[in-house]
Amino acid sequence: MTNYEFGLDTFGDVAIDDRTNERFSYAESLRMIVEEGKLADQLGIDVLALGEHHREEYSISSPDIVLAALATATNTIKLGTGVTVLSSDDPVRVYERFATLDALSNGRAQVMLGRGSFTESFPLFGYDLRDYDDLFEEKIAMYSEIIKGEPVTWQGKFTQSLQNSTIFPKMENKRTLDTYVGVGGSPESILRAVRYGFPVMLAIIGGEPARFAPYVNLYQRAAKQMNRPILPVGMHSHGVIADTNEEAYQIAWDYLKTSMDRIGMDRGWAKMTKERFDFEVSEGSYYVGDPETVAKKIARTMPKVGVNRFDLVYGAGGQRQTDRFKTIQLYGEVVIPRVKELLAEGESNE
Repeated sequence: MTNYEFGLDTFGDVAIDDRTNERFSYAESLRMIVEEGKLADQLGIDVLALGEHHREEYSISSPDIVLAALATATNTIKLGTGVTVLSSDDPVRVYERFATLDALSNGRAQVMLGRGSFTESFPLFGYDLRDYDDLFEEKIAMYSEIIKGEPVTWQGKFTQSLQNSTIFPKMENKRTLDTYVGVGGSPESILRAVRYGFPVMLAIIGGEPARFAPYVNLYQRAAKQMNRPILPVGMHSHGVIADTNEEAYQIAWDYLKTSMDRIGMDRGWAKMTKERFDFEVSEGSYYVGDPETVAKKIARTMPKVGVNRFDLVYGAGGQRQTDRFKTIQLYGEVVIPRVKELLAEGESNE
């Protein structure tokens, strides 16, 4: 039987305080995200991944610090990112931060590396967007050497040069830092992940999910050809879960549509129409509805895409804090067990 994993992702959208109908402050938002992570842990959810953003609507610019707060307040949940923008970061510092998190959490740290779908971090940290691709290529190569745990000699163009340098802290029991690569839909990104021996998470935020199945197939074929391990491939997509389909739909329309329209203004996307939104809910990449509706859609989608990990992106656009907690509660208590049942039934009928 396939070993499935189910996670939660948040970009740190600042939520709405039910008592005041106003947005939380950034400080309150960060404290509430810690409470959300504690709830996810209590429910037995496998992974919590926090996104790194440097924008007005998001409160998490340093996900590893929020995860460190969760490290000693949770017991079993993996504590990861979705993603760490490696292109505008320092591979040495990334390793040091997450090796520290791994120690504090007794081996539960997970870093997901990405180039960044938002670009605010590049000028903020002094990087030129013209070097967007080259920065990531060099830095992931350097990172892959660092996590081997041996002294590093490195000649950098966009990074520092090192001569037989040992990076601390060392991982316990000679483990390697658990690392994924986040991919938005580029074959080159898939091949790069295979080359360095990292599993992949597909960001599927719109359209029919099955169109990403060729990327999973490419990963598996490339791994065989390069004589690299065939590692897990996962996916993440937006969702809202409520007691009824109608309630979940209204929350998603009010907040998820608003979030996508706001992002679209920066990227030149057309505003979300009701027809397009309805397609995403019924056939596309939004997992919106009551627990049974969402569970059935996840269970249909995972085999079609070929993934063994599904992360639900919750809280898009902010949303009321009670609705965010409700999505987490229903996802952990009802949706995940039901998806596992449906997937097991599907495997037994093959």
